[in-house]
Amino acid sequence: MDLNYSNEEQSFRSEVREWIAGNLPDDIREKVQNYRGLPKEDYLRWHKILAAKGWSVPHWPQEWGGTGWDITQRYIYDEEFALAGAPGLPPFGPAMCASVLLKFGTPAQKDQFLPRIREGDDFWVQGYSEPGAGSDLAALKMRAERVGDHYVINGQKIWTTLGHYGDWIFCLVRTDSQAEKRQEGISFILMDMKTPGITVRPLILMDGGHEVNEIFFDNVKVPAQNLVFEENKGWTVAKYLLGHERMGSGSVGASRRELAALRALAGRELKNGKPLLEDVRFKDKLSRVEIEIDALEITSMRFLDQMRRTGQPPGADVSMLKIRGTEVQQMITELAMQAAGPNSQPFKAVDNGSIDHFTSRLAPRYFNFRKASIYAGSNEIQRNIIAKMTLGL
Repeated sequence: MDLNYSNEEQSFRSEVREWIAGNLPDDIREKVQNYRGLPKEDYLRWHKILAAKGWSVPHWPQEWGGTGWDITQRYIYDEEFALAGAPGLPPFGPAMCASVLLKFGTPAQKDQFLPRIREGDDFWVQGYSEPGAGSDLAALKMRAERVGDHYVINGQKIWTTLGHYGDWIFCLVRTDSQAEKRQEGISFILMDMKTPGITVRPLILMDGGHEVNEIFFDNVKVPAQNLVFEENKGWTVAKYLLGHERMGSGSVGASRRELAALRALAGRELKNGKPLLEDVRFKDKLSRVEIEIDALEITSMRFLDQMRRTGQPPGADVSMLKIRGTEVQQMITELAMQAAGPNSQPFKAVDNGSIDHFTSRLAPRYFNFRKASIYAGSNEIQRNIIAKMTLGL
């Protein structure tokens, strides 16, 4: 097992870092680093910049506009983006839907959707969770009935991230309610969000932000040609897609950037007249988080080496990245709240009367990151997956 980067890979890292420094718009960087949400226009603007460079979909095959980079280069690319405060593109189109289309899509579906995803012409969102069907995704009830050359869809999706930005949505729907196993009656369908009968309603979170939504589908007519793979075989697609989602959930680069910001904050905040960073107990907590990030990075590198050698996606034990990565993110937000103290209250004014956007967003960020151990399959479910698929328990 080789956990070191070659000279060529180190040079590639420098190339990516220098390009980001010269091309990431300052206003977008500032919003990311100060925890301010990006509007749809900013995501699309950054997507267009990446597309012009040919870097919007580096993991795709070259025939569809990918870069031809190997798995290690793609990992470095993602890590440098996170370290620099460059926003990753929302994964629902470029990473998730595209991966499904490349694996299971028809030639017509690929021709219709992939170029527009690559260029950032369409904003995609994911329709998986429903009331009563989150971590237990196979319990979903949203119904799709085949009528001639189209499906009629009725039901609800919830916690739809950035659903209010969506141009298109991919959904898991139930096409056979009589199947013996719940997983056997599910299909994977693409829908234009402008279709009559689709209603998006905001869900305002504890941090006051509008990030997630509930979406209602009332007699929505969708062309049958928008079915991906086979009817009632959508669970196969869903499992494939969730593997892609969890591989990127370690977030090592983002956690390192957050830890550096936390250290800077602790160096400013005082306790008993001295910087908090000099407090032994707080330094111990920081060191523990740093060790966790190092361990997480080594684990990520181990999966990378496995994929590099075998060319195969990781197995069920990739859930380790999801579990520990989200726990580390939560640890950092907790320590940031401790470091900032009263200054972490939303919209705390600094001495000159302006708003300190960094500390004013710490409390909302802390609340928001409680979800990290739930999305992409709760950490409890991930532990069950490891126990069953890896440990054989």
